[in-house]
Amino acid sequence: MTALEPREAGAYMQRLGPAIDAAFGRPRAILAVSAHTLARAPVLLAGPRHEAVCDFGGFDDRLYALRYDAPGAPVLATKVEALLRSAGIEAHRVEQGGLDHGIWTPLRYMWPAADVPVLPLAFVPSWSPRQLFDFGAALAPLAAMGVLVMGTGSITHNLQRVFASGLRASADAPEIIESAAFRQWMQQRSQAGDWDALFDYRSAAPHAADMHPTDEHLLPWYVAAGAGGRHGTALRLHDSLTFGSLGMDSYAFGPSAPLLQRALAGSTVPA
Repeated sequence: MTALEPREAGAYMQRLGPAIDAAFGRPRAILAVSAHTLARAPVLLAGPRHEAVCDFGGFDDRLYALRYDAPGAPVLATKVEALLRSAGIEAHRVEQGGLDHGIWTPLRYMWPAADVPVLPLAFVPSWSPRQLFDFGAALAPLAAMGVLVMGTGSITHNLQRVFASGLRASADAPEIIESAAFRQWMQQRSQAGDWDALFDYRSAAPHAADMHPTDEHLLPWYVAAGAGGRHGTALRLHDSLTFGSLGMDSYAFGPSAPLLQRALAGSTVPA
């Protein structure tokens, strides 16, 4: 529903795209790793064009009319294949397009003109956080090519809690203590650079299994973190939530993260 009801997270994403442009220039392409594009082995969606995929049901009819027709990045797919292969990771490639809602929803706010090429990369949800961090580390050279590595999911994601009272639950519900404790732990461990704890979050973090009954929505965080580097900065740029427990926090990773944080501090929502 963020696509129709932006709330704090949508307002942040509206500022994020222009802030990235101001700090680094418009990305030449976006490599997108989403909780909703999963496979048994890494797969690059290397189609020349993408459309918004409505990979959900039972929501407001207006959602199904939204579009995000973006160019694909087949040339980038070849480069990513080579990077992964050099790290000992074989990736499949399909000449098909399509952006799940975890990709097109933020991009509609960040770059509404849909003029930045996008390359979705399906990841393996059975891989551990440490494996996915290493997977992301293989993508680190993309930054020097002007490519943004974007991971999307949710910092907390227990839909049984969110929709316990149906799809018309209150988006303004106060945060439950379990969500607050988990989000605070993630921020504190990230700020401290405590990667061993973060890799073992399922045992180390408070209420981890409650906030992530299955952890595919948190795992893209580790891919993006790996692309930023273990010895770089992990900064929380935004924190908000909806429905009392659905965390919408956003992080930046790597040595350029403070520059983006400063750009956001001086940014406004474009007219």
